[in-house]
Amino acid sequence: MTEVLSLRSRGVFVARVLAVYALARVVTTTILLLVMQHQVPSGMTGGDDVPVSYLPFTALWDGQWYQTIAQHGYPSELPVGEGGAVQQNPWAFYPLFPLMARAGMALTGLDFPAVGSTIALLCGAGAAVLMGLLLRDRIGDPAAYLVVALFASFPASVTLQLAYTESLAMLLLVGYLYALAKERWLVATAVALLVGLSRPIAVPLGLVTLVVVFLRWRARRERPISRGTYAAMLASLVGCGVAGLLWPAIAWWRTGVPSAYTDTMASWRGSGTVEPFAPWVGMSEYAFGETWGPVMLVVVPLVIIATVAGPWARNLGADLRTWTLAYPAYLAAVLDPFTSIFRYLIPLFPLLVVVLGAGWADRRGNTWKRLLWRFVPLLVLSIVGQYYWTDILWRFVPPSDYPP
Repeated sequence: MTEVLSLRSRGVFVARVLAVYALARVVTTTILLLVMQHQVPSGMTGGDDVPVSYLPFTALWDGQWYQTIAQHGYPSELPVGEGGAVQQNPWAFYPLFPLMARAGMALTGLDFPAVGSTIALLCGAGAAVLMGLLLRDRIGDPAAYLVVALFASFPASVTLQLAYTESLAMLLLVGYLYALAKERWLVATAVALLVGLSRPIAVPLGLVTLVVVFLRWRARRERPISRGTYAAMLASLVGCGVAGLLWPAIAWWRTGVPSAYTDTMASWRGSGTVEPFAPWVGMSEYAFGETWGPVMLVVVPLVIIATVAGPWARNLGADLRTWTLAYPAYLAAVLDPFTSIFRYLIPLFPLLVVVLGAGWADRRGNTWKRLLWRFVPLLVLSIVGQYYWTDILWRFVPPSDYPP
């Protein structure tokens, strides 16, 4: 009887999470339709003489690369410019999403914008459900609903229904964290390999796994560990390592160039090379000035550390705390910061728990009355931010524009 009630409770919870996510997508669709009225027809929208419609509008920017991959695959030779430098090409984009789109196109007969945006929408729904389940036991039902609502309404959450990989990456990320939390080590290993084909986030996930494995090992006296469990724990660590190298290795294998992936990524950099950490100095000075730029490079990391390390984040647990520190550190090492930074912030969903005030140890205090006074203004700011993100970054202004 207890199990039946538990399953029923979980079913109701999942249904409510899906309702929250669906409502957020209705808001985002409305924003997209409003901004679409100001979109100038171009090659990205279906042609200069073709009126802009919703589905092509969801496949701009990187969606064009994913469409090329879905239709034509990856080149066996890297394109090289006059100076010998590798030019921009599909190898910069991980294959799982476009291959899913190719399969969907073959099954349904629909074009890439329809299939790609639908896959993103469904993956986002799955990510919302797993996020709710991951957080439910830590912060309680009301707070879990509200965090999912903020995640689904984040300014760059528009990408959750665009032909982009954010939804798929979030589904796999939260699925991996959920598997770790439940100590489903082999499931986590399998998900890690899928992560390695979707987004380059396996390295920070490896650090999270190391922390979780260490804590499980430290508790071995109270909870003995079998040989099989030791092997499964090791497999999850190895899985993250393999995932981090998988796509660069495939690019090497297909093109015959060992540095095919990194050379391709360098083609998107202003300097033409991948330089860890260095681009942040120049961008900080560009955004905040030569005086305040270096200050912000120190202040922002300290704020993130303080946000995650204090008692107000205790309910996150060691795994989500580690992720929230490891992921920004990884971005600092590999990212050339620009306008795409806003969508790269989506995986930092644990910070929403702290901002909402739901991270304190006694989750019984996370009542609707206590949380809503923070949630409402945060939601309003997020929706306003969605409009500006869509209008300023997603809408393409010919002949060239800043990418989202």
